[in-house]
Amino acid sequence: MGAGIARVIARAGCETICHDVAPEGLARARAVTAKFFASSVKRGRMAEGEDAAALARMTDTTDLAALAEADLVIEAVFEDLAAKQELFGRLNTLCKPETLFASNTSTLSITEIASGCGREDRVVGMHFCLPAELMKLVEMSRGMNTATAAFDAAWAWVKGAGQVPVETQDRPGFILNAVLVPFNNDVIRAIEAGVAEPADIDLAVKAGLGYRMGPCELIDLIGLDTQVRLCEAFYPVTLNPRAAAPPLLRRMVAAGHLGRKAGRGFYDYREEAGA
Repeated sequence: MGAGIARVIARAGCETICHDVAPEGLARARAVTAKFFASSVKRGRMAEGEDAAALARMTDTTDLAALAEADLVIEAVFEDLAAKQELFGRLNTLCKPETLFASNTSTLSITEIASGCGREDRVVGMHFCLPAELMKLVEMSRGMNTATAAFDAAWAWVKGAGQVPVETQDRPGFILNAVLVPFNNDVIRAIEAGVAEPADIDLAVKAGLGYRMGPCELIDLIGLDTQVRLCEAFYPVTLNPRAAAPPLLRRMVAAGHLGRKAGRGFYDYREEAGA
């Protein structure tokens, strides 16, 4: 998600600092980004030369202090409240006072993420959809202490970047994941119960409901381990049994069947990857 969001920012004409703790992750993201921008030119979505210009606006770093002069920092770390709080606390000591902090969380409370960071009035929810560089929707939410001016500035930036913001309340899962996490779990339980195979469920959803991607394809894309994290963030605050991680999901994660990134999930991608 972080790499996709960075592509959105750079494509919008902004200087973009990409931070990761792992240099190899930054290198992989840059290689994928270069291919994506080049493909965008071929498809007519970017003008000739815009790919190189956008890539040149992206700087990679493992040093968090490199973000000190940023006007907007968007975090996209995994769904762990303590990790996000710790990151914003560190950034608060590094960034200039007026810097806005945005969280790409898909399930956690913006109020809780902002709590204790030192600038709760300048923290907003900014949840991009996967893949961020292709999907336009951004769910925008205010924490209880978010200042109106900060939210309005973040909203204006999202629109200026060519995305489509929609305001949501600071509630578990916001709009999309409040519906999607339980739905995906229902699908996994149906597979475990022997209702149908993943490919047949995907075909039924696409042909019957008009979805462009089936739920099993989507879970493989986001990662089965990510689905577990979403459940673990979502279930304790809602106590909705449909949000609890199904046993099959946990078994697949334990087996290393994490989806596309691992070569196997509900589908087998090893031949596709040349493995």
